Amino acid sequence: MRVYHNRAGKGKMRPGHAVNAPMAKQKSKPGSSTIALNKKARHDYFVEDRFEAGLALQGWEVKSLREGRVQLTDSYIVIRNNEAWLFGFRIAPLLSASTHVTPDPVRTRKLLLHRRELDRLIGAVERKGYTLVPLALYWKRGLAKIEIALARGKQTHDKRAAEKNRDWDREKQRLLRRH
Repeated sequence: MRVYHNRAGKGKMRPGHAVNAPMAKQKSKPGSSTIALNKKARHDYFVEDRFEAGLALQGWEVKSLREGRVQLTDSYIVIRNNEAWLFGFRIAPLLSASTHVTPDPVRTRKLLLHRRELDRLIGAVERKGYTLVPLALYWKRGLAKIEIALARGKQTHDKRAAEKNRDWDREKQRLLRRH
């Protein structure tokens, strides 16, 4: 029996409420906090090191992210004036966007990184010939975060070798399941 307390602290049963009454329906959380993945990046690059960065976004962009209206595939990261910038990242504006805002779906967005991380990335890109590639976009404690990677480009023979290894691993798994 559910007992409700009034201000005086005396317990009373509210009339008309069942013992196991269902609670108000809560919003169901999606199974994953991932917004978008860049699967093409793993095919085109050898991923060496990963970093997590924040994104400087406008209000309409956050709403579109919540709807999942993003494309990360053709985006890339450039370092200019000791800051990291995300190019080619497409966020489709919602139809219900405000009339006083003119949304630009592919505007350049600033990545928010610590100075120490930026210095490390600048050194790797300028001296060692690495490329900065976005891998995934996700929510973390209500904030949009992007996973970026220091990567080296794959050549066509590298891609073929990786595909052969992947096929052989699948075949091994099939053989092991049969026996």
